[in-house]
Amino acid sequence: MATTDEQKLNKSLSSNQMQMIALGGTIGVGLFMGSASTIKWTGPSVMLAYALAGGILYLVMRALGEMLYVHPITGSFADFASEYIHPVAGYLTAWSNVFEFLLVGISEVIAVGQYLQFWWPHFPTWLAGLVVIVTLCLANLASVKAYGNLESWFALIKVITIIFMIILGLLVIVLGVGNHGQPLGISNLWRHGGFFTGGWKGFFFSLSLVIASYQGIEIVGITAGEAQDPKHSIVKSIQSLIFRILIFYVGAIFVIVSIYPWNELGKIGSPFVQTFAKVGITFAAEIINFVVLTAALSGCNSGIFSSSRMLYTLSKNGDLPRAFTKISKHKVPYLTVIVMSLGILIGMLLNEVLPVILHTSTNAFVLVYSSSVLPGMIPWFVILISDLRFRKKHANELINHPFTMPGFPITNYIALGGLLITLIFMFVNPETRISIIIGLGFEIIMFCIYFTRQHLQRN
Repeated sequence: MATTDEQKLNKSLSSNQMQMIALGGTIGVGLFMGSASTIKWTGPSVMLAYALAGGILYLVMRALGEMLYVHPITGSFADFASEYIHPVAGYLTAWSNVFEFLLVGISEVIAVGQYLQFWWPHFPTWLAGLVVIVTLCLANLASVKAYGNLESWFALIKVITIIFMIILGLLVIVLGVGNHGQPLGISNLWRHGGFFTGGWKGFFFSLSLVIASYQGIEIVGITAGEAQDPKHSIVKSIQSLIFRILIFYVGAIFVIVSIYPWNELGKIGSPFVQTFAKVGITFAAEIINFVVLTAALSGCNSGIFSSSRMLYTLSKNGDLPRAFTKISKHKVPYLTVIVMSLGILIGMLLNEVLPVILHTSTNAFVLVYSSSVLPGMIPWFVILISDLRFRKKHANELINHPFTMPGFPITNYIALGGLLITLIFMFVNPETRISIIIGLGFEIIMFCIYFTRQHLQRN
């Protein structure tokens, strides 16, 4: 399945880098700043939503790991979709990934400018965005190792912050630190309306937002073709990744909803800032602002890497000009990195210019960013379905396979059902319906483009 072009890519990512890349891509601004939004739907039971979403994504990653162990290739799940489902599935998967990370990159660059204004209120957001895009573009062009090192540091900052916050929170809950020596306990988990404050409907509404926060976890499948020891790295990364994410997400949310009544979280700002401030760290806002700044940089960095590799895969499959498969002397598909960086730059500039031209203060990208949720879930669907077909074609190679999908094929169908239920509730919920409609519109347009091109090529 590997191509001559692909062998030119530099296989320099270590297992630890792959783990940190996936971890950093998944733990983002949403946890630090947006956790109060998910809690409002269902109260303290949002912990279960994070655990359930993590369980579903664990199955997705195990299915991906099973296939990657046999074929560790760049752009993996798009190639798997083409081979085991239909070429149109691979086409849609690759473009969905590009669309998702383009919008994520634009959104994160805009966020960087806003976070910098915390310290420098009059600093131009467009200038901050330009510096960020150029810097990350150069890092991605330098080598895949440079990208991996940068992303590892971004991820480490977020991980340390979460661990520190969990420890401080437990000190407040168990020992009463910051609460005059009176342990707070965990009674806030069932007081103020109970554990499931929004009922089952509210729980599934929150699940749709929670599962979106895991987007980017599949980036391990994109880095596989550039790993030093892909088989060992893939197994180690996937085995440890999901449990780390569950600890960080569920642990952080447990601390937050134990310390603060869930129905007051919307009034206090960032729960992370308040938790640090509660134990006497008066510069908590500065700490969290720095962390979310690095989280935004991490999101944009991952976006450039992931989407550039998908453009490379599309070109390799003949869906884009062959120029996109060209590799630099640093063994990086340089043209795809430059194109994605320019795309993010144009989007960032449009965000600055359009409100002036249209005489409106509305940030159009808030709506557009939310429309990336469905395209972001497409890889998960195709991974689970591809694995069903993969088993039939590679029965002999699975005899001594050390990393098979547990409970196959029942677990594949369980995960597919969980993702489908989430999408249904996103459509039912008026606050997320428009994002599903826009995402679905994008998929339909790309579907029509694919078959139109096929028809023109035959004639």
